[in-house]
Amino acid sequence: MVRTRGASRERAVQLASEGKLEEALAEYQGVAKTAPDDAEVRQKVAELHEWLGHPAEASTAYEGAALAWMKADQPLRAVAACVALSRLGTPPATRARTARLLAERFALAPGASPTPALQGTAGPVPPQDAPGALPIFSWLDPDAFVALLEALEMRAFFPGQVVVEEGTPGASMFAMVEGRADVVRTLEGGERRSVATVGPGDFFGELALVSEGLRLATVTVTERSVLLELTRERLGAAAAKHPQVAGAVDAFYRRRMVENLLRSNPLLSKLTPEQKAAVSRDFQLRTVTKNEALLKQGQPGDAFYVVLRGRCTPWLEQPNGRRVALAELREGDVFGEISLLLDKPVSATVRADVDGVVLRLERAAFEKHLLSQPGLKGMLMRMGTERLQRTAQVLASGRVLHDGDLRV
Repeated sequence: MVRTRGASRERAVQLASEGKLEEALAEYQGVAKTAPDDAEVRQKVAELHEWLGHPAEASTAYEGAALAWMKADQPLRAVAACVALSRLGTPPATRARTARLLAERFALAPGASPTPALQGTAGPVPPQDAPGALPIFSWLDPDAFVALLEALEMRAFFPGQVVVEEGTPGASMFAMVEGRADVVRTLEGGERRSVATVGPGDFFGELALVSEGLRLATVTVTERSVLLELTRERLGAAAAKHPQVAGAVDAFYRRRMVENLLRSNPLLSKLTPEQKAAVSRDFQLRTVTKNEALLKQGQPGDAFYVVLRGRCTPWLEQPNGRRVALAELREGDVFGEISLLLDKPVSATVRADVDGVVLRLERAAFEKHLLSQPGLKGMLMRMGTERLQRTAQVLASGRVLHDGDLRV
């Protein structure tokens, strides 16, 4: 029976590739009778009905596919199948019933409270998801879950198509349901380099959605892909009725920023998984505006900072009134550690050159998570010493920059 089922599936794939959709549908329907819980087969039946112009049959099949994906602990696929119902003119009662079943399985349990991070925009980063949970959705109560599901739109892309382009305004985020895409970013000097691959289950684009900034990379599809898109307009409408939705998206954004930092920063990547989880909960995400002073020379240092987005310049204010610019701080650079390490006032004023985003770790958390680790403390001491030496070299050179001299 298994062999026969496998042969029928292969024949269905072949028929579909040849454009023989009616025959492919019949084969898939035959497989579905012997394997009713096979979510992939149910998905194919639904898609073929839709392509053949059978909206009523497609609606019934997508509902069955959503429930099959739910049983298979594939929440994103289940959500995508449910979203497909809306474009087929499926009766609202049917869509609501299916969405509610998914919410009962994947949303917060009745009576459960979201983590502190989800009750506002300034809490700690939420913990890792439990197996089978869905980012953002599983941090919501059932009503908010359904509202977010209804805000999603399905998008299909083919190889070579660009989903988002670096440098353009961003107004949405995406979840890859199926397919694959390449993430390319322009490095300093103009070189363009592939920095990541997006696959099924991956989310991207939340940075531009939340911060309302420009896209930092280009995402190009490398094989046929299906994505779910959440636009800022639809997010706003859902959040107006269920504020919890905005909190969950913001918490997801902050968590992703911290995870990327902990994975890529040479200093923080040396922490154990347990240490990373602990420090991630204490990092605070802050947006900064152009010319904002994050540290002021002569004042006590209160935190350790990491530049996540944008640029900052440390300035030495000399007694004669001259301002001396030190090495520019870019994405991934840290500052504030010298004052904390030496327990002395801040040695330079750090101002944001452009609007950006930084991570802030207060003194107590810095001492708890970083200074308590002998290896990390040594690295921080070396970094601080090197920075002080560079400062001395700049002062000795007599190089002075005034307002208007910086090219940003």
